[in-house]
Amino acid sequence: MELLPITVQRTEIRFAGSGGQGLIKLGIILAEAAMLDGKNVVQTQSYGAEARGGASRSDVILSDDQIDFPSVTSLDVLLAMNQESYDKYIGLLKPHGIVIFDSSNVKPALIGGIYQYGAPFTKIALELGGKIYANIVALGYFVALTKLVSKENVLKVLRKRLPKDSISKNLEAFERGYRLGCTR
Repeated sequence: MELLPITVQRTEIRFAGSGGQGLIKLGIILAEAAMLDGKNVVQTQSYGAEARGGASRSDVILSDDQIDFPSVTSLDVLLAMNQESYDKYIGLLKPHGIVIFDSSNVKPALIGGIYQYGAPFTKIALELGGKIYANIVALGYFVALTKLVSKENVLKVLRKRLPKDSISKNLEAFERGYRLGCTR
């Protein structure tokens, strides 16, 4: 597995897709896990007027130092759950940035100077019982691939933040994504 060019001095991350895909929840989970890891964190979100189907994104900035400017300016990592988000935000990646995409929904462009990793998050989620788990599959993959936050603290936050009746299925979704991310 190649070493990815990310440091946590200041890392800018965007989770993007459609409303209803749980991307804002992902940003909150990542931010809380990063705080438990002792990092400084800013998390912001944006979504369209529609509850489902409109554009949705969650931005997370991680830093070892104080965060002076709380907005994303140039992405280190983009996680795109649909084609529209991939196309809209790929140009914001820094040179040697990373894009992680749902290969069930995204056809990647051939772009030099960035790292691209696709996995069938939605397909795996459907195998687990529904598209509702795609975001958690993607989170597991993201955590394994980037190593920006500890798996242990993400699991701790998942157990705290997710509905009790869906914890076991979500943990299974996370593990499926994590195992897949470890093979990259």
